[in-house]
Amino acid sequence: MPQLDPFSTPSFEVKKRPTQQRARDTYEAILGATAALLQEVGIERLSTNLVCQRVGISPPALYQYFPNKYAILHELGTRLMDQQNALLQAWATPQNMKLPPKRYAESLLALFAATHELTQTQAAGDWITRALRAVPALHHVRASSHDHVTTLVHDAFMAAYPDADSAQVRLTTRVVIECVYAALELLFDDPTQDAEGVARIAADIASQQMMRLRPR
Repeated sequence: MPQLDPFSTPSFEVKKRPTQQRARDTYEAILGATAALLQEVGIERLSTNLVCQRVGISPPALYQYFPNKYAILHELGTRLMDQQNALLQAWATPQNMKLPPKRYAESLLALFAATHELTQTQAAGDWITRALRAVPALHHVRASSHDHVTTLVHDAFMAAYPDADSAQVRLTTRVVIECVYAALELLFDDPTQDAEGVARIAADIASQQMMRLRPR
């Protein structure tokens, strides 16, 4: 079964959302099989044929829901980013923005650790993270998620410090988020790295940059 060129613009729209329990079971089985196969064969060798074989369904049955493998990866990536974003949303409050520098850095460290643990415990969380970065057709999932959390942090910071420079807060927040996610991805790309050390450095860098935004 031919696969789409990852540099093209494939359709990511789910063709049909399951409503009956049996259909929901099949839908979830497709996602679970794709996650498992990602860990076994990697992104390039993953195919809808392999997913169908693993689930025990025909290609037409899969295509009822997903037009191609990128649509399945899109769904997995969106789910993972939504769970990660829920952690950040709970953290991004005006109260946290006003924490003293040391406590602020500690809160960032805890958030980083929680995000790392959540991603590790998700089926193929590391591989889904790689796919969002490595497959050009999926870049918008990552970018959209980062835009969303940038807004969450920006709005919480501005609520805490209304006199801050809004444009600078947004820019700094976006750069900080990119740096923190890069540190998180480093731990998946190179598991030999000291996870606690990486987390602490990322939290310190983020904290220092955000402290500079506070009006004096």
